[in-house]
Amino acid sequence: MTRAAAPGVEGAIRDAAAEPSETGFDARRYARFPTQGGRPAGEFEALQKVWETPTGWRALSAVNNNFIGFLFIATAFGFFIAAGVLSLVMRVQLAAPLAAVVPQETYNQLFTMHGSVMMFLFAVPAVEAVAVLLLPQMLAARDLPFPRLSAYSYWAYAIGGVVFFGSIFFSLAPSSGWFMYPPLSSGVYAKGINADFWLLGIGFIEISAIAGAIELIVGVLRTRAPGMTLAKMPVYAWAILIFGVMIILAFPAMIMVTFLLELERAFNWPLFDATRGGDPLLYQHLFWFFGHPDVYIIFIPASAMVSTMVVTVAQKKLVGHELVVLAMIATGFISFGVWAHHMFTVGLPGLSAGYFSAASMAVAIPAGAQVFAWICTLASGNVQRNVPSLFLVGGILIFVMGGLTGVMVGMVAFDGQAHDTYFVVAHFHYVLIGGMLFPLFAGFYYWTPMINGRQLSERLGRWVFWLSFIGVHVCFLPMHLSGLMGMPRRVNTYLPDRAWDLPNIVSTVGAFTMAAGALLFLIDAIRCYARSGSGGEARNVFGGGTLEWLSAGNYGVRSIPVVNDLEPLWTDPGLADDVEAGRYFLPNTATGERETLITSPSRAEPQYVQIMPGPSWWPLLSALFTAGFFLLLTVKAMALSAVCGVLTVFCLMRWVWGNDRHIAQQQVDAGGGILLPTYVAGPTSHGWWAAVLLDIVLGMIFLMAMFAYLYLYGAHPDWWRLEAPRGALLPGLLLLGAAAGLAYAARPLMAKLRRGSGASAVAMALSMACLAAALGVDLRDWWDAGLRGDASGQGAAIYAMLAWHGSVVAAVVLSAVYYVLRWMRGLAPGPANKTLEALRLLFIYAALEGAAGLLLPRLLPWGGA
Repeated sequence: MTRAAAPGVEGAIRDAAAEPSETGFDARRYARFPTQGGRPAGEFEALQKVWETPTGWRALSAVNNNFIGFLFIATAFGFFIAAGVLSLVMRVQLAAPLAAVVPQETYNQLFTMHGSVMMFLFAVPAVEAVAVLLLPQMLAARDLPFPRLSAYSYWAYAIGGVVFFGSIFFSLAPSSGWFMYPPLSSGVYAKGINADFWLLGIGFIEISAIAGAIELIVGVLRTRAPGMTLAKMPVYAWAILIFGVMIILAFPAMIMVTFLLELERAFNWPLFDATRGGDPLLYQHLFWFFGHPDVYIIFIPASAMVSTMVVTVAQKKLVGHELVVLAMIATGFISFGVWAHHMFTVGLPGLSAGYFSAASMAVAIPAGAQVFAWICTLASGNVQRNVPSLFLVGGILIFVMGGLTGVMVGMVAFDGQAHDTYFVVAHFHYVLIGGMLFPLFAGFYYWTPMINGRQLSERLGRWVFWLSFIGVHVCFLPMHLSGLMGMPRRVNTYLPDRAWDLPNIVSTVGAFTMAAGALLFLIDAIRCYARSGSGGEARNVFGGGTLEWLSAGNYGVRSIPVVNDLEPLWTDPGLADDVEAGRYFLPNTATGERETLITSPSRAEPQYVQIMPGPSWWPLLSALFTAGFFLLLTVKAMALSAVCGVLTVFCLMRWVWGNDRHIAQQQVDAGGGILLPTYVAGPTSHGWWAAVLLDIVLGMIFLMAMFAYLYLYGAHPDWWRLEAPRGALLPGLLLLGAAAGLAYAARPLMAKLRRGSGASAVAMALSMACLAAALGVDLRDWWDAGLRGDASGQGAAIYAMLAWHGSVVAAVVLSAVYYVLRWMRGLAPGPANKTLEALRLLFIYAALEGAAGLLLPRLLPWGGA
């Protein structure tokens, strides 16, 4: 309590003074933090009380990132175990030729669910769950900026995932593979509702992932500790930023492709039926535009976990930190140009095949740069011998082996031989296990002391590692051989006397060896986490240098420090004491509620104090009714589905009804006498950033719809027989222009008129009416021209775009109703209103999307009328 001003504070002052301020905030005011003396009595207890997690059954309403993050991780690991059990049944079936452990249809359901659960319910959710738990701690934030959105994302994932996985026990699981290629998944060959469960369930889960990604992007950009500029941001935070951006750019393709296939199945729109102007290759293009970046969406956060842990294991700063960050950015960028290397055997033009082959080679370069950075850091440091280091080194080895075979299948000639064989199965299991699973296990052993103050067993951990490491090679190394010998993927049995017997029985032994390691880990984890008490004596046992080790409770850090280094705990050994003594930002609850600090995107200068929402039942209820809407739609219970849809809308509106409750701006002491506002609107607000990201997601989904239109237009011009009607062009554009103008004018009207809030509500309502009218005019134009969705690929493509735009307009209508209701209750009091800003962006986006959908079909040259 008698130390002088913390070195981190002084360093931040010097660094900030060297460059012009980004926000006008005077960095020298950091010097006003107290240098001696104690904090007011009862301050710390009040902070703890505000951030308390509800107990008993009320815990389901909790929104704390550490509570939700832990549930998220546990649920994802549960799905990993469940999918692993399915794989063991498959391996028993394949252990000998002509085995009949399960019927063929059941086996097809097993491998479909194994792949779907591992990719959609474990891999992406697991790295996202770790980010929900770890990211705020590493940024020294009290929580993510939208904690209730995190809760909704988790509950949507958990409820949807459990129902989706449970379908296998009722023979309702799909059997067309985790990629669901048509025509096998179309209504002709996949009758019943099995495929519908997959399409609606996976689409629902993707929405959950996108919600989490928006939360994480805003968290990285706006909730960093003061002084944590982009140059001083941990490599893990960089990875989560890249991860989130990739999700909002790639996952819309998956949402659109499942939407299109469900339209074909439900309404007989021939989007993928080549006999009526559709094309099954369109599905593959859209699916792999999501599918290949998805591999790197999984790998990049896991690789950043490796970069973080390698530093601690070697007790040396990461060699080539800037190079590693650039490598992750390059990996994310290149991954979007590689998708068609999954399609070399479909008859791509030679130029396209050559490009995608070259891109497949190029993406290995940044991944290799990271591997060399890890090796150099380990080689030049003093490596600790512990379980995390074992999993790190073992994971690097396995990942490199998988990467080398990836370069092989990236070559067109070799892929023609290995495609659809067990060689490919071996390749992607090596990549995913080495690039994601082993880093995840290393993270469990490394960060468990941060979570509950106890270590997982080092002795059992070594057994877990060696069983897993040996099991991986025994299971998947022989698959390279059986694949090169011609064994195809996705077969439930094989004939004897093909020399496949030995590699298959060896692979089965390896699978059970891995399962033994997973079971041992599960026992150890239950033993560690089931014990009551905090056990705080085991914190930071590995000597990490990043800020997550300062986390001490639901509130994250006792006070939010000023950061001046990539490894602040190493450069300032007294930082932990200063933080715990409350010598930095927000040492208390300045308003009596939950709060965190919002900083500027680039230089992390304090801008305002965010008052955060606390526990609530509405995210859980919203997720429950959303799941009910989708799942009841699957079983064609239309009336009950509609009821759930209405209840979902009600719960969502009730959830956000309390927004802008602190619009009467006040200045609060954020620490050391520094006064910051508690409410801002516009681009400074973190909510504005989330609204922009949502519009980007909607734009990417519509871009995928436009791609589908253009692809079918170019692939089957002989089916485009109806000339585009132009009657809706002028009135539609006028209506859309009026809609955008009215939405844009809502804020100036509120600012300038005496009864501006009413004028803004009228403007938003009229904007909504113009958008709905423009959609109606466009739809009527095509209908009067004689085009129907089930007539041809042309009609299906047109009406698919109209259907998606219709869903956006429906969201706009609900938003307008919501805003008018708020105005009627006096909750739209001024132009600096975050709700108004977000809705204006949505309305303007909807007008732009409507204009694109109106113009595209009418400006392209057409075939015969």
